[in-house]
Amino acid sequence: MPKYNGTEGAPIDLKEAAKWTKNYRDKEKETENGEKIKAHFFGRDILLKILEQEDCMGIRMYYAKNDEGKKQLILVGATSEGDDMITGTIADKSHICPPDCVDSELNG
Repeated sequence: MPKYNGTEGAPIDLKEAAKWTKNYRDKEKETENGEKIKAHFFGRDILLKILEQEDCMGIRMYYAKNDEGKKQLILVGATSEGDDMITGTIADKSHICPPDCVDSELNG
């Protein structure tokens, strides 16, 4: 029996999302340069490259830190059985906020 069918996840409303991102910002420790990582942006091309792999049912995101200690997100496709597609496309190199931030209720 498959573990995932592609319907995992669900929408949440802006008020709840904004509250949760504020909770994170309020509790997150500052990095060595005094900034807190608030967000990562990945373009559609890399997301589609992962999702369009044969047998890919979704994307798993791993929290990570690079060699300089800066927070990263590692993206990898996952099969319906829940296995990471480690021989396929694995992504990072997102645009990080800050400095690449926008004004938004989610960015407070």
